[in-house]
Amino acid sequence: MHIPDGYLGPLTYAPLDAAIVPIWAVAASRVRRHLKARQIPLMSLAAAFSFVLMMFNVPVIGGTTAHAVGALLIAVLLGPWAACLAVSTALVIQALAFGDGGITAIGANCLNMAVVMPFVGFAAYRLVSGSAPDLRRKVMASGIGAYCGLVAASITAGLEIGLQPLLAHDPSGHALYAPYSLQVAVPSMVGIHLVVGLLEAAVTMGVVAALGRTDPALLEMRPASKPLTWIGGTLGLLILLTPLGLLASGPAWGEWDPAAIKAATGYLPAGLQKLNGVWTAAMPDYAPGFIKNPYVGYIVAAFTGTTLTIAIVWLAGLLMGRRRQDTVSRPDEEPKMP
Repeated sequence: MHIPDGYLGPLTYAPLDAAIVPIWAVAASRVRRHLKARQIPLMSLAAAFSFVLMMFNVPVIGGTTAHAVGALLIAVLLGPWAACLAVSTALVIQALAFGDGGITAIGANCLNMAVVMPFVGFAAYRLVSGSAPDLRRKVMASGIGAYCGLVAASITAGLEIGLQPLLAHDPSGHALYAPYSLQVAVPSMVGIHLVVGLLEAAVTMGVVAALGRTDPALLEMRPASKPLTWIGGTLGLLILLTPLGLLASGPAWGEWDPAAIKAATGYLPAGLQKLNGVWTAAMPDYAPGFIKNPYVGYIVAAFTGTTLTIAIVWLAGLLMGRRRQDTVSRPDEEPKMP
């Protein structure tokens, strides 16, 4: 679901890039007001978990691959606004450092996976779980929410890609950007994620069940009552297991390189060719150039990405907390007498 550069034309990516900025601003304001300082480490680890989870590609329909995201899980623990910032951070790092998702498509990718996914998923979770304290109901609700959120995000991604032939094409009718119509893009994207949604639901339910037994306070959006050491250990184990994501062959649907698109359609869209490769990542495809073994390189990339994610989210959380403290502690200025 990481839309690459060249798939979306400026009529699509420019408004979405502009729209995501005020969404981030609102999210930062909400998090600054409601997130407690003791929850910042959890938010950092949750963002890193999302980053690593997206590196586990699994085979799906037609020889393509896909992955889970973990956005609803973060929303359950910290709220959907915190999930928006956490997943957005992971997505921006993936695009800038690893070339996973386009620079021009950051707004679209964040809208799909960091806005639509956590908010739709959280609405479904709240609808099913209600106010009941029963853990089994919360676990079931988290699975339903995760599934609904992922499928909803796949719909918006399919619409963004499928609109391109209508928005921009040359005189011969060839699309300038993504060449797949709405009739192809939406069913294909949704069909794949109807399957992957089962994985997203299973992962979310498993983690929610584990957290509900070990630290129920987390499921009430309260600070952890126990040290988060075991969560960090689990994250480290996942990093070591990331090479499993290389076992699934084939790209994700809608993430083919220009040569594959030309082979499939018989032509190479001019706009896609121009925008493709507009950004050169430091570790493209999570493959550090100085490491020959792809599995070792994948682990190094996973460690690098999670470290960056944790550091950026933690620093942002500290800065937001400091601003909130300054605002609360600063006495109101007395009006000056004329």
